[in-house]
Amino acid sequence: MDREQLLERKREWLRRLKEEGKLRDPAEDHRIALKAMQSRMRQEILRYLGSVGRASFEEVAQRFGLDSFQTKIHLDLLEQALFIEAVEEGGKRVYVLTPRGEAYLKNVDWR
Repeated sequence: MDREQLLERKREWLRRLKEEGKLRDPAEDHRIALKAMQSRMRQEILRYLGSVGRASFEEVAQRFGLDSFQTKIHLDLLEQALFIEAVEEGGKRVYVLTPRGEAYLKNVDWR
């Protein structure tokens, strides 16, 4: 994707968030994002989704050796922080990065 396509994708995503009432006060939004990224496991899940493109709940659980409760907590918090979103594909729910998640991965030094 070129720069203009990325900007348009981000604008569309922000428009959809606003329509769905998911945009928050910036201070609250920042707090939730920081909380989400304090966990090494959530960072790794984000990197994994960035590398594979999309994954189901079961695939994330299996990849990281998590039980259903742990997987739900991690995915829910990443979703609340707007780093990932769940989408339906062929009747199956999968998780993908949002523009925010992509930007996070691009701007973090993973050394």
